[in-house]
Amino acid sequence: MLIRRTYKYRLRVSKTTAARLDWVLWQCRQLYNAALQERIGAYQMRRVSVNYYDQANQLPSIKEVCPEYKEVGSHVLQDVLRRLDKAFQNFFRRVKQGQTPGFPRYQGRNRYDSFTFPDIAGWKLDGDRLTLSKIGDCRIILHRPLEGSIKTVTIKREGQHWYVCFSCEVEVAVPTVAVQSEVGLDVGLLHWATLSSGEQIANPRYLRKSLAKLKVEQQSLALKRRGSNRRKQQVRRVAELHRRVANQRKDFAHKISRRLVDSYDAVYTEDLRLTNMVKLHNMALSFHDAGFGMFNAFGAYKAASAGKLWLQVNPRYTSQTCSGCGVIQKKELSERWHSCLCGTELDRDHNAAINILRLGTSLRVGQPTAMLTPLGVGGSRCDGVSVTSTWSQRWYPCLQREPASRRHPQSKLAKLRHL
Repeated sequence: MLIRRTYKYRLRVSKTTAARLDWVLWQCRQLYNAALQERIGAYQMRRVSVNYYDQANQLPSIKEVCPEYKEVGSHVLQDVLRRLDKAFQNFFRRVKQGQTPGFPRYQGRNRYDSFTFPDIAGWKLDGDRLTLSKIGDCRIILHRPLEGSIKTVTIKREGQHWYVCFSCEVEVAVPTVAVQSEVGLDVGLLHWATLSSGEQIANPRYLRKSLAKLKVEQQSLALKRRGSNRRKQQVRRVAELHRRVANQRKDFAHKISRRLVDSYDAVYTEDLRLTNMVKLHNMALSFHDAGFGMFNAFGAYKAASAGKLWLQVNPRYTSQTCSGCGVIQKKELSERWHSCLCGTELDRDHNAAINILRLGTSLRVGQPTAMLTPLGVGGSRCDGVSVTSTWSQRWYPCLQREPASRRHPQSKLAKLRHL
C-alpha cells in the first residue's frame, strides 16, 4: 500500500543562505497578500470570482513588472497561489457545512513561514547536502533515514532555525493483526490517562511548569520599547520558550501513543469534543496543555501503519456508569472515587476506562468491517448510538441520542460532569 509520510530534518545554513531564505519567504508572502487583495477587490468592485488559473497566468507579466520575482523559482510562486486557492476552497466548504467560515487573511511577517517546491524541479539532494535553486546549499542533519520517493520539499522557518520537510510516497506492507489484547483509555487532568488495566499515566503539565519563567520573560517584553532591537530579541526568547513547551508536549504524545500501539492490538479512547471543553475558561489552559487531540491523531496513524485498531467511542456517562453492574451513579466532578451498592470500589477514572474498553469491544464486534476502516490518517470514529450488541444496549441505554427538541438545556459545567 502506498502512503504519504513526511520526514522533517534540521538544516544547517550559513548567514548568507539564511538571509536568502528570508528574502524568498518575504517575496512569497508579498505575492500571497497581493493575490488575496486581487480576489477581494475583483469581487467587491465587479462581482467577479478570480481562480488559481487566472492568477497563475499573470505570473510572467508580474515578473516583467517586478524583476525580483525572477529570482524565485516559478514552481514556488505557483505553489503560493495554490495555497491561497486552497484557503478559499476551505472557506467555502466551511460555509456550506455551517461551520465558522474563517475568511482567508493577509499574512504578516511572523505568520508566513514556509515555501514549497511542489515537484522534483528546483532542488537536489546529494547525501546530506540539499541544493536549492537560486538560493544555495544547505546541510541536513539526517537523524533518521529518508524512505520512499520524494514528492514535495518544504522549507520551514521556526524561530531562528530552518527545517526541511520531505513529503514521500512510501510502499508499506500493512499486516493483518488479530485482536488479542485490547485496552480502554480514559484521559483527564488529575492523571493524564488511566488504562483499563489500572495503570495511571502522570500528567506532565509542561506549560504549567514553565509559567513562572514565561511570566518573567513576558513582563520583560512588556517593558521594551516597540521597534527596538531589545524588544525583538525578547520576542524571540518568549517564542523559544513556547516552542520548547510545544516540542515537549509533542514528544510526550509520540512516546505514549507508540507504547500503546506496540503493547496492544486495539486501543479505545474517548471521542472528546475539545472545542466545547476549552470554553470552560477555568480549565481551558489545562485542556490545551494536555494535548489530547494531538495524542489521538498520533495514535491513529501509528495504529493504521501497524494494522491495528485505534477506535474513539462516545464518552457520555462512562464515568457515571458502574463497571460492575451498569447502574448510573451520579457523581460530582470533585468525586474521584467510584463506590456502588453492588460492591464495586475503584478509582473514578479506572471505572471509566473499563467502561470505555467494554464499549469499544462491543463496537468492534458489533459493527461491520467496513465501519471500522480507518479514516483520514488512520483514525476511526464510531458513535455509541450505532451499537447493536446486546451488552451495549443493556448497559448503556443513555447512549441512545435524543432528538435536539427533546434535550434539556444544561450548563457547561453540568455537561463536563458527565465525562
